[in-house]
Amino acid sequence: MIRLHKLCVVFILCMLCSAAGIAQSIKGTVTDSLGKAISYAGVNLKGGGSTIISYTTTNDNGTYTLAIPADADKTNLQVEVSCVGYKKTIKPVSSLTVPYNFKMNRGVNQLQTVTIKDNKPKLRLHGDTLDYKVSDFSSPQDRVIGDVIKKLPGVTVAKDGKISYNGKAISNLYIGGDNLLDDKYNIATSSIPNGVVDKVQVMENHQPIKMLKDKVVSEDVAINLSMKKDAKMQLVGQETLGAGLPDKYYADINAMMFKDKYKAINYLKVNNTNYDVASDLVSHNYSGYLSRLDNDKPGTVLSLGTAGDPDLPRNRYLFNQAGIINLNNLVNLKKDVQLRANISYLHDTQKQKYTKLSEFYLPNDTIRYAEVQNNKRRPDYMHSQLALNINKDKYYLTNNFIADYSKNTGYSALVTNGTPVNQVFKDNIMDLSNEFNYMKTFKTNKIIELYSYLNRSTEPENLVIDPGLNPDIFNNGIAYKQLTQNVDVPTWFTNNYLSYKIPGNNFTQSYKAGFSLQSQTLKSNLNITQLNNSTNLVSDSAVNNLDWTRRKLYAEAGYDIPGDIIKASISLPVNYLNISYNDAYYSLNKSLDRLYFNPRVSVKYQSGIENYFSLGYNFRNDIGNIQDVYNGYTLKNYRSLYANNADLTERKTQTASLGFNYRKAITLFFFSVNATYMHQDANNIASSILTNNIQQRIVLPYDNNIDSWSANGNISKYAFALRTTFSGGIALQTTKLNQILNNVILPYSTISTTLNFGAETKVSSQVNFSYKASYDQTTSKSSVVASKSKFERLMQQGSVNYNPLDNLYFSMSADHYYTHQQQANDLKYIFADASIRYKFNKIKADVEISAQNLFNTQTYSALYLSANTFTSSSYTIPGRFMLAKLTFTL
Repeated sequence: MIRLHKLCVVFILCMLCSAAGIAQSIKGTVTDSLGKAISYAGVNLKGGGSTIISYTTTNDNGTYTLAIPADADKTNLQVEVSCVGYKKTIKPVSSLTVPYNFKMNRGVNQLQTVTIKDNKPKLRLHGDTLDYKVSDFSSPQDRVIGDVIKKLPGVTVAKDGKISYNGKAISNLYIGGDNLLDDKYNIATSSIPNGVVDKVQVMENHQPIKMLKDKVVSEDVAINLSMKKDAKMQLVGQETLGAGLPDKYYADINAMMFKDKYKAINYLKVNNTNYDVASDLVSHNYSGYLSRLDNDKPGTVLSLGTAGDPDLPRNRYLFNQAGIINLNNLVNLKKDVQLRANISYLHDTQKQKYTKLSEFYLPNDTIRYAEVQNNKRRPDYMHSQLALNINKDKYYLTNNFIADYSKNTGYSALVTNGTPVNQVFKDNIMDLSNEFNYMKTFKTNKIIELYSYLNRSTEPENLVIDPGLNPDIFNNGIAYKQLTQNVDVPTWFTNNYLSYKIPGNNFTQSYKAGFSLQSQTLKSNLNITQLNNSTNLVSDSAVNNLDWTRRKLYAEAGYDIPGDIIKASISLPVNYLNISYNDAYYSLNKSLDRLYFNPRVSVKYQSGIENYFSLGYNFRNDIGNIQDVYNGYTLKNYRSLYANNADLTERKTQTASLGFNYRKAITLFFFSVNATYMHQDANNIASSILTNNIQQRIVLPYDNNIDSWSANGNISKYAFALRTTFSGGIALQTTKLNQILNNVILPYSTISTTLNFGAETKVSSQVNFSYKASYDQTTSKSSVVASKSKFERLMQQGSVNYNPLDNLYFSMSADHYYTHQQQANDLKYIFADASIRYKFNKIKADVEISAQNLFNTQTYSALYLSANTFTSSSYTIPGRFMLAKLTFTL
């Protein structure tokens, strides 16, 4: 027993000695010449013969601990510190009990060239920014950067060019870090050659104002196009001229510059090849911009009442003769100071021919319209914008002046239920606005903000309808010559506030107070021209002269938590609203006062390095506008006669959302799922009286509720073995609402389901393939209507590109559309296009011959279903044509 105890004591002593030997270490710090800690510096412990016997790196504070092995020779020890960008430093070890601190001087390290052969695409993640290398995803047939963006894993591009990342729409697209286009980023994606872009950078939690970064939470996602160095040093451009049969022409002359101090995209485009140049001017976040301004701009009142566009890409159905001049220039006057000008003019002539059958289902009846229309539009649109932006760490100022003018003339010759009708619609819009925003950070780190927005708009509208339409309704059954409807809603609006922000260690407090004012007058009259050319009002109730004033005082407290794990934003606004409106002709003089509380909460929980949960809740009180309360009748088009017989619309809307986003950049995998619930209460409801000739609508004071549930999921994965990006998505939505038709209350429930799938494949360096499919199903039913309506649609798109030589390219694409609806026969359409392009490398030019609509399909039928309405439309569309284009590259 005593022997056992001795053995135990010896064993413990040996372990203690061994532990004591291992526990020996050398400690110290590594800083630069200014005393700033250097992290991730390599620290080596060397013995005799320069043998490395221990290794570590410095932490974020620049400290290190080197463990000395127990069996290491303690003589001739040296500590060596190295770091990229600094000169290597060595100190001999004379004692193991004192720290060894290093102060390093900057130096130049010439790294040995290493060549890595790996063709697999890779993403680089740094902070909230994800980099896509353009060369990893581009193909020889790609001409502009938009062709590459739609191939990126996790990125989707809608038909109108709207870009989304992992299910969330981007807030802006920057070029070399600069906001050249101010949300009209279709200009960039359709113009910039993909060969001049080095990286597409996706920036999450993007805060464009430097002084608010890490202080005010932002949920925005933005994209930046990082340009190649040689593209910054020269003029970039592609000049294209084309002609074809039958009677086709095309031209695209552009010049671009992407220097750090000066950026520009300027071009001239003209064509009659079905390419809609107006798509370049789309502002994808314009509705959100107006909501932030709280500017309820009056909408266009009148129209031709024509059918909507078919559910096809616009180049499949558009008859046009279009031209556009677009000038976009930005100058960095000095660091963080920019001046930008965006000027454009568009002219177009568009034609449309179609037939339409509309059915409205009622409990005991079905109302039907049968129409044939020949329409023509001539839009002219001018836009000018001048912006000054100063964006510094402690100071921010922006002033944005916008002037818009548009002149739109529309013509419609139609036959409705056997009656010929001609319409001429003229619409002129003038819109001027100026937005000013100033922020400054004091020495105490507090931030003050001053904001002011001013807007003036007018839109005189004129609609002439002949010959005498529905004389029993408009002229006591007596034949007449024509109807003339005039409307204008001149508007003044201003919004101003003062804000004070208090940044703290864990959260930022914001307090804001301000006022807004809207002043409008709705003027309208409906005149009738008799057969003897005399003119008079249709009736005493066919005129409006309504004055409207909306005054708003508001105060808001906001709290932002910009943490690494939890990001949260809480907004607690209180609004006092006064609205008054009067029309002496109808002895109408009303005023109302409301006090509203509209809280908003959003929370983002970072559950992992690349995944997070999001939660949002919003309660909002809305009130109607001047178009809800005019009493006199307005003939909006040849079929719709509107008036109001209720108080101002008031709505209470609650919205709750929950989402989860997952990303694994190293494997190019993206996934997101989101769910939203919306409930709305309103104090009135629209009531329509439908006949086979006209629709009359008034607003009645009855409670009206709408419930909507929606859920969607998106997934995207790059399969390295197949060199393919697979994507898929699902969206579900159900909506319950009420309608009053022909004095019967009709509760309706509509359920829609959308499924989509896509694959982008690089079969080889010479062949690539693309496939997309989308399936939509819509079901509508009512408890008081016996029949249930169901609509199904499948759309498929595929393309193959082949380049047998470095300068020869073949392309073939096809679209397939299938539609099924219970009330009609199935519809099936196939479209196909082809092109061949040859590139002359020496002169930087290429020739392309293309053919569109190879099967020469010249009519297209479309079905639409919503609530109790079914519409079947048949459109005349452009047939087959061929086009030859010559392109020179600068």
